[in-house]
Amino acid sequence: MLRLLIVEDNERLQSALRSGLEQTGEVCVLAAFERGEDALEYCLEDETVEIVLMDVALAGELNGIEAAAAIRREHPRLPVVFYSIQDDDAYFRAFREAGILSHYAYVRKSNYLLPEMIVPLLRDAAAGRSFIDPEIEARVQEVRHKDAHDPMALLEPNEQVVARMLAQGMTNEEIAGRLGFRDKRTISRTNGQIYAAWGLVDSPTDEKIARTRAAIIANTGLLLSWDEAGTPHLLNERGELVPWDGSR
Repeated sequence: MLRLLIVEDNERLQSALRSGLEQTGEVCVLAAFERGEDALEYCLEDETVEIVLMDVALAGELNGIEAAAAIRREHPRLPVVFYSIQDDDAYFRAFREAGILSHYAYVRKSNYLLPEMIVPLLRDAAAGRSFIDPEIEARVQEVRHKDAHDPMALLEPNEQVVARMLAQGMTNEEIAGRLGFRDKRTISRTNGQIYAAWGLVDSPTDEKIARTRAAIIANTGLLLSWDEAGTPHLLNERGELVPWDGSR
């Protein structure tokens, strides 16, 4: 019998899932929460959780993908079945960036509400297999390609403004003055967020190099990456990194 944790912010659905899954005789529901933060805390304290049924949109600050990633940092590859009615790019982006490779399923909630449909997903995830709805997989890839061709999509609005000014060669002092900040350190922190979002802090480069590369990305509109030799690469339509020839 699978020892399950349910994370669902709709109380009526949470109750229905709990009773319906337990009636199958294949699941023991240990607890149910509305917030990812509470699920994380529970998993840190209770080592007996074998699998999690996780809604993607939750009541707390963490969405389901973020909560699962946090849980799996402490319990590597703890099986998770995600289900959702959300179609926001942010959730598909969060799933892609979480790097979840196995022990999971990700399905449309509207297609998998019945216990007899959920249990096979739970069993497969617990066995190390993975399943993703073709429609969701298509959206994940769509977001990946969109991000590859629109790096600004990875930035929050204020970060986009700073990135464009940075690309114009403005100093932190100038940007701070233009935006009305008295403390230029605010811009330094924003720059750090831009570098992180664009993968410019994954290699040992100093701030000046990261700044120059960020300016190139902002000016070209391409999410480039650099290898250890300093050669820029671009993700092609097949999802392969290829050397960038300088064209848009």
